[in-house]
Amino acid sequence: MQRVAYGGRSGHSDSVALEHALLVSLSERPAAGLELARRFDRSIGFFWSATHQQIYKVLRRMEQDGWVVARVIGQSGRPEKREYSVTDVGRKVLAEWIATTTPRPGFRSEIAVKMRGASYGDRSALLANVAELVADHRTRLAHYESMSARDYPEPGRLTGHDRDTYLVLRGGILQETFWITWLTEYLFAHQETA
Repeated sequence: MQRVAYGGRSGHSDSVALEHALLVSLSERPAAGLELARRFDRSIGFFWSATHQQIYKVLRRMEQDGWVVARVIGQSGRPEKREYSVTDVGRKVLAEWIATTTPRPGFRSEIAVKMRGASYGDRSALLANVAELVADHRTRLAHYESMSARDYPEPGRLTGHDRDTYLVLRGGILQETFWITWLTEYLFAHQETA
């Protein structure tokens, strides 16, 4: 993978790195590690996943590289927490990364390969798996649609960051709709021939 130096640290030039996802989240609002990990699970984590351990490890590295700074906050009866915020260097890194060209993503899908090869294996097991995937995608679609209705009741009035966030959510809705439509079409085609 090609690497590009940013502020004394290497970042991916051809894909989003966890560092960039964290910079976006921290640019929206400073956060302690646990709060950031939870927020990440509820938002950016829908399209870029990372474990809590990965997040903490990368935050420490980003702090060493000067991309973020941590402010120690005392808590009554609990250990101190570190609240991270983006530095000027981190803002520059993020702005440079946003300005880089993003290549067209390739389509890699294990389920697509299995669907193509179903004639050479246990089609009934595959159909059961496809049905499970449809149910999972419907659950996620319902969640996204609920978020959209709750957080963006008047999307035509949105501007700036709110518009960007809404449009990413719309992308998630459209992606889930694609998966449901395609996988359901596969199921129906095989119900007709069964």
